Amino acid sequence: MAKKPRRERSPDGESGQEASSPPADDGGEDREPRPSLLAEWVRSLVVAAVLFLILRTFLVQTFVITSGSMEESLLVGDMLVVNRLALGSRVPFTNLRIPGYSAPERGDIIVFDPAHEDDMMLVKRLIGLPGDTVAMVDRVLFLNGVRQSEPYVRHVDPRDQTDPRMAWQRSYLAPGVDPLTYAPTRDNWGPIVIPEGRYFMLGDNRDTSLDSRYWGLPERWRLEGRAMFIYYSYNKDSYRPFAFFREVRWSRVLNPIL
Repeated sequence: MAKKPRRERSPDGESGQEASSPPADDGGEDREPRPSLLAEWVRSLVVAAVLFLILRTFLVQTFVITSGSMEESLLVGDMLVVNRLALGSRVPFTNLRIPGYSAPERGDIIVFDPAHEDDMMLVKRLIGLPGDTVAMVDRVLFLNGVRQSEPYVRHVDPRDQTDPRMAWQRSYLAPGVDPLTYAPTRDNWGPIVIPEGRYFMLGDNRDTSLDSRYWGLPERWRLEGRAMFIYYSYNKDSYRPFAFFREVRWSRVLNPIL
């Protein structure tokens, strides 16, 4: 006679079902689906873009020199890294500003947003702070009555000149200066007193720079950041093809800005 199939007995002594092998994997219906390669790439790009925006908005910014107003300190084709965290930065699309860890100082080379031009950034040297009295006599700068030594200044045009844009200075003249007879020129002007919350900016190439002498005193919130170093430089005025690669000024690369 054939034997009956053996039945397994459960731990409590009751008869159970016949023993059988565990069911084979049917393809992992209960397994979580793996994200596609495209989705992972998209996620990585989004994270990178967000980090880049945070970095550029609040920490650092890049700036390219396109004019000779700061020669010889900065040359056309110099590419700068600007520290936005130092002076604080504006929150995009709002009037809010994140405070910086330092205040603007005389001699700083600053990137700022001028009031007279929309969608433009300028770079100049900060000369006058709020409360300072600034003047120039025969190209020589005087700060609070003291003659200044400026080894970084360059002069290329000996001919002085007048400009009607300098008329704004009459509203900020020091006591004792008659605004009715005041006639400023490029090389002779002032003394003017810098009011609270305003700053006086000059280019190092004094004879060719359009700066605070002409368009006035930027407010504190317009200061975007302090220029730190040159990360790349090439001769932008070169006529050689591929000047970006063939006309690199290696001696300027990674130079700190003083």
